Amino acid sequence: MSWSDVSAEIPSSGAGIQMLSKVAIVGRPNVGKSTLFNILTGSRKSVVKNQAGVTRDIIIEPCEVWGKHFDLIDTGGITEAHDTFSQLIREQVTEFLQTVDFLLVVMDGRSGLIPEDREIIKIAIHTGKPFLLIVNKVDKLHEEDVAKAEFYEFGEDVLATSFEQRRGVSEILEWIHARLPEQIEKVREGATIAIVGKPNVGKSSMINALLGQKRMLVSDIAGTTIDSVDTPFLYNGQKYILVDTAGLRKSAKRDDHLEIISAFKSQESIRRADIVLLMIDGTMGPTDQDARIMQAILEDHKGVIVVSNKSDLGREQVPEYRRTLKEQVEKVFHFFVDVPIVYTSAKTEQGVDGLLEKIEWMSQKLAMRISTADLNDFFFDVIRKAPAPVWGISNVKFYYLTQTNQQPPAFIAFANHPDGVDNSYRRFLIKNLKEKFDLVGIPLRIFVMKSRRGGKGR
Repeated sequence: MSWSDVSAEIPSSGAGIQMLSKVAIVGRPNVGKSTLFNILTGSRKSVVKNQAGVTRDIIIEPCEVWGKHFDLIDTGGITEAHDTFSQLIREQVTEFLQTVDFLLVVMDGRSGLIPEDREIIKIAIHTGKPFLLIVNKVDKLHEEDVAKAEFYEFGEDVLATSFEQRRGVSEILEWIHARLPEQIEKVREGATIAIVGKPNVGKSSMINALLGQKRMLVSDIAGTTIDSVDTPFLYNGQKYILVDTAGLRKSAKRDDHLEIISAFKSQESIRRADIVLLMIDGTMGPTDQDARIMQAILEDHKGVIVVSNKSDLGREQVPEYRRTLKEQVEKVFHFFVDVPIVYTSAKTEQGVDGLLEKIEWMSQKLAMRISTADLNDFFFDVIRKAPAPVWGISNVKFYYLTQTNQQPPAFIAFANHPDGVDNSYRRFLIKNLKEKFDLVGIPLRIFVMKSRRGGKGR
């Protein structure tokens, strides 16, 4: 099974994997593609703004219509403009359409049929896929026939709609439903992995390397990705959801309203992730901004891996590259010195296998459960290694330690005087926990609560 096959699959409850049909929305910029995507998926995943070219990446979201499931895809607007973004979007979308099953081709009824529309329809015809021509922004019912008339030369599947008024949406769903195969209802599973970092460190290129297909728009211009984009994939039989996010900039530099929306989406992706890949530029090393991103990740208590990208260039430009970078990581991320580091090059795909192995390792560690008996055998051995904390004139007495249901692993220690357990003693306990249970690199937490039973320690 290839990486590209996985993006359209969900696990079955019994044997095997069922392929979902893929329905792509295409059209010129600002014709309403993202509005239709959000209506059909019931989400705000696609950024909607009255500005051409807002959607620059391919966004996939599972969708359901009357008991049938499919993947709905929003694509970057196709245009004949010659700027860098427009050319990249055109190349990306044209290539991606070969992998879908059905097309929703959206036109602007206020503009009528223009040369760019003809070119887009030619692209749709060239794919050989069934497509529905949707003439949007037809706000008055009596104008529908006139709006559709000039599009009939391309076939009979022409529909006049107004997304703002939600008119025509049910007809679109009927068209999709009639072409979808019968399915058994499935549920998508897997740990969620968010990729975050400053703009232009190679996040989208890394997703392309991981998935083995041109899924993200890649250029050397900062800010290409403005949406958070979810893609399911399999590795060693484990299912994951991969999320690419807009680059996180300092707040003072978020002047454009679109960047504020994107920053919110990035933070939202961190909050719902299980594992966060913090990508840094290996030629520069981590910065203060990376430290702030790391703090935000740890505040949300997420597993995190530092991905040093552009390591091929780093080895050429930085003396003793790995040792130097490791020292920089320990200095900048001094509050999490054992954070795992993977050295990669998205451009050459070096280190990608190592990154996948580290993701698999971390996924297993995040779900690790330690029995209360094993924890307390460890706990009472460890607390004998250092003087007990003191609260007022009394020693803090511990009764027992147990694991919570949180991920990454978190623990509760019960004691007579919880306020007497300071941060340095917590760090001492966490360090020993990591060493004992092979959890080095996992951000653990220990809470201390007052024992209700007032029992005696061992």
